[in-house]
Amino acid sequence: MNENTVNSHAGGRDAPDLQLHQQARHNALARLVRCLLAERILNPDALLWSADGTQAWLPLWSARKVLHFADLRRLPANTMLNRGAIEIIDDRGRRRRLEAPADLVAESSSDWSVEPASDGIARLLADIENSMQNDALIRRHRRDWSATLSREIVAGGGTGLISHLQHTRPVHQAAMMLDQWGSLEGHPFYPTWKSKPGLTAQEVEALSPEFGARVNLRIAALRQDWAYVETMPHVDSYNGWFHDNYPELWDAWVKALTERGQTPADWLPLPIHAWHLDHFVRREFADEIASGVLLIDGPEIATIPSMSFRTMLPDLEEARPFVKLPVAVWMTSEMRTLQAKSIHMGPRLSTLISDILAADETIGGELEFFREELGAILRHPETGDEHPGRFLSVVYREADGIARKDGLMPVTVAALLAASPVDGRPLICELIARMGDDRAAAAEFFRNYAEVVLRPTIAMYLSYGIAFEAHQQNSTVLFDPSGRPQRLLIRDFGDGRSFAPLFEARGYSLKPFSRAGILPTTFNDDIALVRSFVIDACFVCHLHEVALCLNEHFGLSEAWSILRQKTEEAFDRVRPRMLSEEFWLEEREAFLNRPWPTRSVLRMHLERYRDYRLEHQLPNPLIETP
Repeated sequence: MNENTVNSHAGGRDAPDLQLHQQARHNALARLVRCLLAERILNPDALLWSADGTQAWLPLWSARKVLHFADLRRLPANTMLNRGAIEIIDDRGRRRRLEAPADLVAESSSDWSVEPASDGIARLLADIENSMQNDALIRRHRRDWSATLSREIVAGGGTGLISHLQHTRPVHQAAMMLDQWGSLEGHPFYPTWKSKPGLTAQEVEALSPEFGARVNLRIAALRQDWAYVETMPHVDSYNGWFHDNYPELWDAWVKALTERGQTPADWLPLPIHAWHLDHFVRREFADEIASGVLLIDGPEIATIPSMSFRTMLPDLEEARPFVKLPVAVWMTSEMRTLQAKSIHMGPRLSTLISDILAADETIGGELEFFREELGAILRHPETGDEHPGRFLSVVYREADGIARKDGLMPVTVAALLAASPVDGRPLICELIARMGDDRAAAAEFFRNYAEVVLRPTIAMYLSYGIAFEAHQQNSTVLFDPSGRPQRLLIRDFGDGRSFAPLFEARGYSLKPFSRAGILPTTFNDDIALVRSFVIDACFVCHLHEVALCLNEHFGLSEAWSILRQKTEEAFDRVRPRMLSEEFWLEEREAFLNRPWPTRSVLRMHLERYRDYRLEHQLPNPLIETP
């Protein structure tokens, strides 16, 4: 538990009220139940269901006890949604309600199918406790923020948040407001979804997108000979690109260097997150600062943190490129470093995808993406060691995709599933209502939506072996004024996976990144890890979650048959262009009829990340049942 988080809000008029703490505990319990059963850490096949399918009992044979779920819903893909109380019943029939995740872990862990690391359970519970504290803090802020926005929307004569933002802000600022609004819930399979144990409550509030934060970046200076720079071919130089994209900042940076008697051409401007600078860089890079390799005095710029926490958009009237940075904070599942792999591969994959889209008119008309035009990382000039640089690096990502003049509104997918400040329904309902707020409209919307997401995603994978990590955070959908989805906009390629034989067969090349101890992302022999990347991100964490949402709010039980139909159509559409019929048939079978592989996030956490590629399989919800 993070004592700073707890104590800073213990008592007083600013303490989150009891209801918010209860909601946070309920949310955490529901997430933990879903993860335990999805990853088969607790066996979902052992559940005994009531006749109406709303209650379930799970025998815990080792403990000689039974878990009773008073309101548990079983949905496709082994999705177990817990809405009610959970009780433990002992071998004498005595019942006790489980109030918190720690209670569930204590009662059930003897029957788990996984052997945690020695500190695995303790670390998990500490992260969950921290996540719950932050969740309650966030929901208190969200309650006040929602009330303010609701009043603004009503006063402006609007009916929804998306339309209100479209009419009151520049498009890029409206898109970022929605991105921040969508950051409340986080990844659907992270039981530690809001864990930031290295931050106090005040820091969580000041730095996190779900609070609508604004965060300063310091523009430090790094010696040119101590940096590795990767660029797309059109970028002539790091400094020239920086000058063109942030001219006022460049002038201030040059002035600061000149006043110190330095020659700007000998240096690179290097943005550093304000918290990271004060709490990590000053200490861990003290030698580089003392020796004059890194100058940390420089101008600052206010930025809007996106859903990822450490990818920032300058808070300006005109859109400027995003800045992605390392921040030495453990969040949800890992330390948020920015490794050499991301620096090298972001611009390389951006170049490859740009070349493909320029030549392939079909996909080019359906897909947009945020190019990562250049990146830089600290590299020792004699040893070539870039490992320390994972805490002193940067990737720049263009912002053209959200700086639009074509009438399309970019909405990050996670925001579509976030509650509206007007009526508490998911924002996706606001868009559907423009077409008719009923089940038929929801079905029509989802057909269009699935098509917009699947066509480019499947085509890029099957034709070129490129896998987009198209989950809720990395996927933005462009909507027209009628609320209909038009195109997919993808971001974040540093860790994207690709299968070289496919794009090489079509005349393209990609220089892979290879370092000892860093998992590769370009594969030559087996496409399975590339395929699972697509299925996990796009199908499990994105489209399946949208289907769940529409089923919940519109009774759209046919959502998964719609998704199957649109997946089949996406495969059929690319079939004439395939280089191998056998490959097409094999991949079609994997997506449509075999179990879906997905990341075992909870097990990885319990085992303290001995293996970052652990997967489990979910029943394929697209399989047609008789």
